[in-house]
Amino acid sequence: MTKSGDDSLKNFPFISLKNSLDLARIMTAIFFMAHAVVRIVNDTIPQFATFMESIGFPNGVIFVWLITIAELVSGTLLIINRCVRPASSILFTIAFVGIILIHRHNGWFVGEHGTGGSEYSIALMILLIIISANDREKARI
Repeated sequence: MTKSGDDSLKNFPFISLKNSLDLARIMTAIFFMAHAVVRIVNDTIPQFATFMESIGFPNGVIFVWLITIAELVSGTLLIINRCVRPASSILFTIAFVGIILIHRHNGWFVGEHGTGGSEYSIALMILLIIISANDREKARI
């Protein structure tokens, strides 16, 4: 690698830890909120509700709307940096239950080597743990 190549990575990631944690918090919120918005816009709530009922949840539409609202509200709370740990806990639970009910049956990989696996949900859960730990540390200061 050339000297200029070494210099270009010397300052990576080019932003502070605080800004990196803020970016993680906001983007994680957007990832969850995107699922909710697409579910509403594409009118797939009935389809998801049918799936939920097929695995034993009564009133699937109510469950799906609760998930959708929880993603939107919790995501908004993360973006505005309020009630971070409760919001993260709710989103963590959604991701965890999603793994148990759906993704574990599809293996590990989401794309390239598989379809619909658990890796993306695990990555989101790790981000939520980091976001919550950062919020807890800020509360101690």
